[in-house]
Order: sequence, then structure tokens, then C-alpha cells
Amino acid sequence: MQQWNGRRKHARFRRFPHSSRFSRFPRLRWIALIIVSAILVIFGVVKLIGYSKDYTASMQTSEALRQVAEASPTSQPSAAPTPELSTAPQATSAPTATPAAAVTLAEMQYPRLEISPRFKALRKQNKDIVGWLTLSDLLDEAVVQRDEDYYMNHDALGKKNVNGAIFLDSAIDLKCRPYTLLLYGHNMKTGAMFGCLRNYENINLYHREPFITFDTLYEDGRYVIFAVGTVSTEPRLRNYVDFFGLQSMSIQERQATINSLLKASVFSGGVDVLPDDQLLLLVTCVDADEERRVVAARRVRDGETEAELKKLVERSWKKP
Repeated sequence: MQQWNGRRKHARFRRFPHSSRFSRFPRLRWIALIIVSAILVIFGVVKLIGYSKDYTASMQTSEALRQVAEASPTSQPSAAPTPELSTAPQATSAPTATPAAAVTLAEMQYPRLEISPRFKALRKQNKDIVGWLTLSDLLDEAVVQRDEDYYMNHDALGKKNVNGAIFLDSAIDLKCRPYTLLLYGHNMKTGAMFGCLRNYENINLYHREPFITFDTLYEDGRYVIFAVGTVSTEPRLRNYVDFFGLQSMSIQERQATINSLLKASVFSGGVDVLPDDQLLLLVTCVDADEERRVVAARRVRDGETEAELKKLVERSWKKP
């Protein structure tokens, strides 16, 4: 009986080390999981600290440039009147064709091609500065122009920054007064750069603050928003907008793109827009690679008042 019990005890003793050999593997997996989780947490914290530092640096850059702009004279040449429509493909100062027969736009001219004192001061900080954009109390930023990549990860002073800067399409030559101004910026979750554009899908904000100020090297500009929405850059997809059509001098092509913007807008009614209006588009990315959020505006025409335009804006409604 004693011997049997001894064997019994011995058998139990042997089962424990046998079982513990296999129990090491789940324990090792837990340790590995904890280590990986810790690494991910540390990586995330480092990234957040980096984003926070870049955001702070971006705000400091904006403030520094605002101080330069505010300390400089702000007088600019007044905008040239919107030209009549022309049938001639070349620039003409006095188109002879009637608007009914017009198929192309005449080139526009500045009253004088001279950089304003404010931008002379700003360009001492960075020669790439070509404009200044103000949108309600959401945005008050310098606008730069270079290639399409540099200011994706550099601020308006050329310092490395994940927030980037707001930049003018590199194909636009400001020395020839353009019919369309295309500005790009990151859709930052903090609301920096063009992260604030999402707010304009709220009709209450649109009714309250429908105007944009965009001044360039050669002239001041005041614009009224006529469309806000998410559009596609792929022709096969819904709400496709051909942005190249707005850089054309063809009235038909410009009208087609304007119609696409109006169709894609979350609002309807309100402000009218014509092919010969000078247009300003603020463009940023959204979640899908082929989609862009756009706030589109046209220059306030000679003879219009902002009070009259605001009444038109207030008549617009949000589409169902």
C-alpha cells in the first residue's frame, strides 16, 4: 500500500513539470504582447509630441508673419473691372464681339503690375509668399507658391512642418491676372490650414460669414462663396469636377465646371456665378484619395455691395 502511494505521489510530481513546460508559451506570448503594446504606446506618444510641436511652431510662424503684414502699408492697386467676353483668342483691351457671340474670354490686366509694400515686407521673410488669405475668424494665413510638393511639409517660412502651408497652384502665373485662383492646404484634424473648411458645410456659418479675402502681390480681392461640397477627381465617379476647365479661356468649358461645382454643392440657391467672374477655390483632401473638399467663391463685382450679396446668400438652403 505504501509503495503504491509512493508511485502515486511520484506520478503527481512528474505531471507538474510536464504541464509547466507548455505553460511557458502562453506566458511568453503575453510578455511579447505587452512589449509590443508598450512600443506602440511610446511611438504614439512620440508622434503626438511631434504633432504638438509642429502645430505650435505653425501657429508661431503664422503669428510672426501676421505681425509683419500688420506693420506694413496695406494699400493695393484696385482690381481691374471684369472684361467683356471676346471671340478673339488673343488678349484685347477692347473686344469687338458681342457677348452673345463670345466663345472665349479676353485676358485681364492689372491697373499696374507693382508689388504692394505689404508683400515686399512679407517677401523679405520668404520670397515664395504671393498672397494672404482670410476666411472669417477661422483662417488668417500667408499663401506661398513653389512646386506642388515642397509646401506639403514646410510652413510659410520654409521650415519643416507636418502642417505644411497654404499654397497657390504652381501653374498659375500671377503676373497675368488669372480668371481662377486655386489654393491648396492640408485637412488637419486640429483645424489648422484647410482643416477648417469642413465648418462651411454648416449653412448657419455660410449665411453668417459668406465672404473670403484673398490679396495677392498685385491686388486686393474680396470674394463671395457660391458652392461648398465634396467633389471627385475621377470622371467615372459621382460629383466629378474638371478643375482644368476653370483654367481654360473657353466660356463653354468654364461654364461646365461651374455647373459641376453647383451640382456638388451642399447648398442651393443664393449667389449667381458667370464664366467671366474671377474665381477662388480652396481645395483640400478628404478620406478618399480621389475626393476633395472645395469652397468655391467668385470676386465681388463692380457695383455690388456686400449687404446685397449677403441677402442673396441668406436665401440659399441646404440640399436634402
